[in-house]
Amino acid sequence: MQGTRLDMDRIRAAREVIDPVFLDSPLYRSEALEPLLGCAINIKLETANPVRSFKGRGTEVVASQLAGSDSRAVVCASAGNLGQALAWSSRDRGLDVTVVASRFATATKLDRIRALGAKLELVDGDHELARERAAAIAQYDGIRLLEDSLDLETCEGAATIGLELVPQIAQPRTDQPRSDRSGDRPVVLIALGGGALATGVGYVLKSLAPEVEVVCVQPLGAPALTHSWHQRRVVTTDTTNTIADGVAGRIPIPEVLDDLLLVADDAVLVQESSIVTGLRMLLDHAGLVVEPSAALGIAAILEDRDRFAGRQVFTIVCGSNVDLDKYRAWVGL
Repeated sequence: MQGTRLDMDRIRAAREVIDPVFLDSPLYRSEALEPLLGCAINIKLETANPVRSFKGRGTEVVASQLAGSDSRAVVCASAGNLGQALAWSSRDRGLDVTVVASRFATATKLDRIRALGAKLELVDGDHELARERAAAIAQYDGIRLLEDSLDLETCEGAATIGLELVPQIAQPRTDQPRSDRSGDRPVVLIALGGGALATGVGYVLKSLAPEVEVVCVQPLGAPALTHSWHQRRVVTTDTTNTIADGVAGRIPIPEVLDDLLLVADDAVLVQESSIVTGLRMLLDHAGLVVEPSAALGIAAILEDRDRFAGRQVFTIVCGSNVDLDKYRAWVGL
């Protein structure tokens, strides 16, 4: 696909440097959810790895590059999952990692960053303030700044998920429920935060399986990139208000928006109540404890059942690093 920053040769090369523990994650049809959702729902489970999120795919690419360079120090801002992944990927490569996060981030994620050996610096603000602080550290210390979604390694690492999805989408099961509308296309629902996952997977799908509909999903309480996609310009917000902390950005990256405009067919917003219902459904009917960002795809189906009725739907369950006390309150345990 022309016009994006991404490159298929680099994405295929990324598979060669990513630890196999992050590759070929489970993909299965969840028949127990289908009567409730009215569609053939297929789960791509990106939590079955040591950092319990898809972020390890991108950080493996970054860490492999740094391990072969003169500079062996890196800093990033993270809501939690990127920091864990970078710490994990860097630990055995002897890299020096600093993670900057909001002190209001999920405690479980922060604890895991520390346990993996990274230096953790907390700021009294949201993720955007953490991004500013990480950039300042990189400039002052003269080290690599890893910027999620802006740095192509994070997008192209995530894009390897798309390489794994395409063959499965091309060979759907014949017993899946179908609607009377023969023209309905398969659809992939992708959580939208900074944009690495959506642009990476979307690029591969539009390049190799253009018949697939790519729909990005973001919380109504953190709508900046979705509004930007619809208005075709960067739209920022002053605040965010969502339980889906992993996708709660306020200031979209222009380069990411440019890519997203080329690879996404739609971007939708969902309510907090639908996210909570999605969390409960994934627990009760799929046996999955996930973080709110991972339930966005289910939330999108719940809010627009007619759109997805009878279709072959794929959703990427992107993370399961959740504060258990908060989780129990959300799902009523």
